[in-house]
Amino acid sequence: MSTPYPFTAIVGMDDLRLGLLLNAVSPAVGGVLVRGEKGTAKSTAVRALSALLPEVAVVAGCRFSCDPGSPDPACPDGPHEVAGGVSRAARMVELPVGASEDRLVGALDIERALAEGVKAFEPGLLADAHRGILYVDEVNLLHDHLVDLLLDAAAMGASYVEREGVSVRHAARFLLVGTMNPEEGELRPQLLDRFGLTVEVAASRETDQRVEVVRRRLAYDDDPAAFAAQWAGEEAALRARIVAARSLLPEVRLGDGALRQIAATCAAFEVDGMRADIVMARTATALAAWAGRSDVLAEDVRQAALLALPHRRRRNPFDAPGLDEDKLDDTLEQNSGSDDEDPDPDPDGPGGGGQPPQGDGDGSSDSPDQPGEAEPEAGEGQQAPAGSGGEQAAARSGEPFRTKMLSVPGLGEGAAGRRSRARTEHGRTTGARRPQGALTKLHLAATVQAAAPHQRARGRSGRGLVVRRDDLRQATREGREGNLVLFVVDASGSMAARQRMSAVKGAVLSLLLDAYQRRDKVGLVTFRGKDAELVLPPTSSVDAAATRLETLPTGGRTPLSAGLLKAHDVLRVEKMRDPSRRPLLVVVTDGRATGGPEPVALAARAARLHEVEGVASVVVDCESGPVRLGLAGELARDLGGTAVTLDELRADSIAGLVKDVQGINSRRAA
Repeated sequence: MSTPYPFTAIVGMDDLRLGLLLNAVSPAVGGVLVRGEKGTAKSTAVRALSALLPEVAVVAGCRFSCDPGSPDPACPDGPHEVAGGVSRAARMVELPVGASEDRLVGALDIERALAEGVKAFEPGLLADAHRGILYVDEVNLLHDHLVDLLLDAAAMGASYVEREGVSVRHAARFLLVGTMNPEEGELRPQLLDRFGLTVEVAASRETDQRVEVVRRRLAYDDDPAAFAAQWAGEEAALRARIVAARSLLPEVRLGDGALRQIAATCAAFEVDGMRADIVMARTATALAAWAGRSDVLAEDVRQAALLALPHRRRRNPFDAPGLDEDKLDDTLEQNSGSDDEDPDPDPDGPGGGGQPPQGDGDGSSDSPDQPGEAEPEAGEGQQAPAGSGGEQAAARSGEPFRTKMLSVPGLGEGAAGRRSRARTEHGRTTGARRPQGALTKLHLAATVQAAAPHQRARGRSGRGLVVRRDDLRQATREGREGNLVLFVVDASGSMAARQRMSAVKGAVLSLLLDAYQRRDKVGLVTFRGKDAELVLPPTSSVDAAATRLETLPTGGRTPLSAGLLKAHDVLRVEKMRDPSRRPLLVVVTDGRATGGPEPVALAARAARLHEVEGVASVVVDCESGPVRLGLAGELARDLGGTAVTLDELRADSIAGLVKDVQGINSRRAA
């Protein structure tokens, strides 16, 4: 076994180390989510923590790590006698992003269960992680069905495997630790809430600290054992402090004053549910024990809020995580327990409720439309002509709204998601087939039907059914897949009017939010001036796409053909990288094409490239005004797709958008 990097040798990363140590002191805190850019020692710190955890006592020979003092009565390896047991190091189990369901929860031998009536069960990673750490690197890339299983296990403290009337249950209580790079996509809110704490990490910008990081890492890589020996004393001291804090934890008193501060803080920041209150209470108690105190102080509550609340305040993927620390201090002060004192805070002091100074320049003013503003809205005032090459400032996005369902026609086989129909491991059963490889989803009726004609030849005697491997049938299921939604956005001068571009950005933002909810990958191509640009390569991070969209400038000519050709190149490359993920092309334009010789004809030829390759397409028609040229509709016909207006894109509009998309593509196939 390789020597882990010493926890005490990690440079900086104070919040990360504190969050992990608090979970070591009190596993009831509920784990920690580590968010940060690549190369910031997230995985190194998590792996180093496992070496600091105290040993656990387990029943000898139990594959499910039962506590010998109170063994699980439902343990598949039980029943166990209450005995002394054996001690072993706490485990850290890693869940790979591409793990199968059977690898996570375990697998039943269906053949033996049917033929012999025995529960032959092979434990999975949840059993291995019981009473230890379950570590998920790149947790935001985990498949949805695995996320659902993690949620169930984390909520119930147990894992259930049920198939065709055969069920196995075992305890699965673990410290859930996940790391993620936000640039690669966000987590589902349900899983986000399951992490007790969250910390943000970033590489230091201080030269001396970076030098020390490199020096220590090189020394560790040259001789891990010798480097670990240098830090053995600090590691032992830290391990002893964890044990002492665990011993003190039951004696820590959470007074009514601290509890009121916790409740008031959660209410002030409008977090959903009551889990935040409970996590804050446990975290504040662990902080007090870590500091060697038996009483929870206001400073513990404040630190607990900074660790437990930021990830619970996000309402959609475009909200930046974090807390307003001034508001936090105000809330704690107002609920400090001195209700009998003068409750009137100093209106001129920090957080005293006074108005912020005018002209602060932070963009937080509630009245940005005052006359004489130095920074008018994008697109106001003098505007460049539609055909000019002048660049205009970025317009703000309009308010997002719920959009119509866009889907790719036909039946795909891509990654599980929530957009288009596909053959998946989960969903409604549509048929049966012979298994290819290991059997994962048994079709019981088809299996019995395959075995029934051979019972006499197999010498069946008695009531049991003689089943052989050739009789087993795999259930085929239909669910939903995620797609690659590639946006091609017209940022030319013809789109530059302030209200118009604001509405366009609002529509794209709405579609991005829809893509986040449906587990899609997204990409963003823009065209203006003389060329097109891949602003955002296909990614799972709709947050990154929204950021690029917000800063998108406009102006210049309309090289529509360049935008469509760039999209064609992007889709060609992505098809080689991920051939099972089907694309959906969303072109946001008024249909105009200018610049170069025969721009309209060039755009039509570029559009037909997508039509020939069968790419599902939607044109969002941004043309406005009493006189409409209908150019977006012509573009949609060349693409073999459909055109919808901004108003028709809304979910509450009358237009049947999905039927239109599928209808046109079905006519094209005919």
